[in-house]
Amino acid sequence: MKPEELAHMLALGEGQSVEFKTRADALMVGQQVCAFLNSGGGYMVLGLGNNGEPIGVKDDNDQSALHKLEQQVAQGLTPKALVSFEAQVVAGKTLWVVEVPAGKDIPYSYRDEAFIREGEMTRRADVATLRDMIIRRQVEPERWERRFSDADLDDDLDEGEIKRTVQRVETSHHGVIWGKDVNSPAQVLERVGLVKYGRLTNGGDVLFTRNPARRHPQVRVRCAAFSTDKTDDTYGDFKNFEGPLVSVLDEVFAFIRRNTPSRSHFGTDPLVREDRGAYPDAALREALVNAFAHRDYADFRGGIRVQVFPQRVEIWNSGTLPEGVTPAGLEKGQISVLRNPDIAHVFYLQGLMEKLGRGGLLISRAFAEQGLPPPEWQSDAYGVTLTLRTPEVTPEVTPEATPEVTPEVLKIIALLNSDLSRQELQQALGLKDNEHFRKSYLQPALAAAVVEMTLPDKPRSSKQRYKLTALGQRLQERSR
Repeated sequence: MKPEELAHMLALGEGQSVEFKTRADALMVGQQVCAFLNSGGGYMVLGLGNNGEPIGVKDDNDQSALHKLEQQVAQGLTPKALVSFEAQVVAGKTLWVVEVPAGKDIPYSYRDEAFIREGEMTRRADVATLRDMIIRRQVEPERWERRFSDADLDDDLDEGEIKRTVQRVETSHHGVIWGKDVNSPAQVLERVGLVKYGRLTNGGDVLFTRNPARRHPQVRVRCAAFSTDKTDDTYGDFKNFEGPLVSVLDEVFAFIRRNTPSRSHFGTDPLVREDRGAYPDAALREALVNAFAHRDYADFRGGIRVQVFPQRVEIWNSGTLPEGVTPAGLEKGQISVLRNPDIAHVFYLQGLMEKLGRGGLLISRAFAEQGLPPPEWQSDAYGVTLTLRTPEVTPEVTPEATPEVTPEVLKIIALLNSDLSRQELQQALGLKDNEHFRKSYLQPALAAAVVEMTLPDKPRSSKQRYKLTALGQRLQERSR
């Protein structure tokens, strides 16, 4: 939540979805979180006086106190749910903001008691209300991630993936899922609701088995890197990834990074060079997390597709946007309507999904900070596409506006005094590894628009040669 959004919320005051509190008491916060989960979601702001003025929380400088409160609330909630806790500073005072989505598994209880929200009041749910919530839950179709999987708990679990997850959770301070009372990987998954009655759910299957694609082929991720801006049969790199979701996410992230150029950036110290990707790492990871957490896994024709072009990356995931969520809302960071809350909860516990529904906002901010074009979301009946772009480079761009290029690209620029073939370039550079030359030299040069093909419509032609663009010629002149 942005500070200005919090200030606006404080100005509007309490209501059905907003509650102000002075103290950060775990029992009170837990009951309120439970009420919001059962009543459509909402926000709680801790550290406000009776008149709504910021007075700060008692442990305002202790981040561990906020993590402790989060863990205490999480331990008391049944069933488990993804709830976000963050610190914000308003008028010089630290406030704690608790963001709660609409619960998908009502009724929720806190320490064995259920609560609901009525207007500005929170109360215990009576028997009639509980009966109504249970009936509503029974008539709704069961989520795909909650259905039982055919995976075998003894043979199919990836214990290494579970142990890595436990370590990530402990490092992120979002919770503890392996205590003294937990003796096996299956019990870890039971704690986060992925094992029920001794059986693994589909959510647990795609997150923690060695080969979930054997049972769920739609979880495969198809990645392709193209040498031009057209989706044709000519690509420089192509991979299909399958395995536990978080491991696959890491592999897809690495695929994008190795197929997009690194650029040299000089900060305030002209002698210190920083090499960073064409796209902000945090934004790339957030974009992938959103695709993995929010896609429609029930659609067996769907999946996730990543396409890398010289000046853009497209990330597509199956499933339309949830009702009430729009592309414009994603960019602004509206509260999320979680399609797969169990999967999202595991991502959140590991520190991969820090904000509920804020992924789009974080991506937009990261791109704005690096002066990149704003991200673009498009949704149709089949899925959602996020397009990330680098700045367009044209011959009219002045040298001062030219982005930095890698030392490898500079070597190619220095060599190209005439049209040369790939073999001639590679030989002149003294390189024997074809793949290294392609990925570290030729592709980045093409992506930076300093080198172009003499036969762009026939990228694999045996007569293909490479020459400097007008931009490349200017850079060559500047380096002399």
